[in-house]
Amino acid sequence: MTDPVVNAALLDGLLGHVRRWLANLARARSTRRIESEAALQNVVRAARETALYMRQLKATGVPDHARERELALRWTDLGFELQRLGMDALAKRCDIKGREWVDPEQFDALFLARAQVRLSDLEKQARVLLKRV
Repeated sequence: MTDPVVNAALLDGLLGHVRRWLANLARARSTRRIESEAALQNVVRAARETALYMRQLKATGVPDHARERELALRWTDLGFELQRLGMDALAKRCDIKGREWVDPEQFDALFLARAQVRLSDLEKQARVLLKRV
């Protein structure tokens, strides 16, 4: 025969564990939401930052290789961050954008059009995902 006091203590311990687990799960969801929002906002910022550089490049005709390096790394980092957060489609597009800044001649225009990596496309997709988050 089982001891009711032992069963009650076990049940109380189990319920306490479940409560802590649920509280941790809620915190993890909140943290993930905040991280996702920040990553998506950074996509919008990177798109605008890139557009500003491209406008400057068009006006001066003088490439700034240090700036292009920063843009390549920024887009690449965004790709990794979005992939970690499970936003794989946008992550892949950001990775392509980063690779494009490393070597603009590695992709042809048709591939880039199909990949939807224009700055406006990236910003639009980030804003759509922000509404869902």
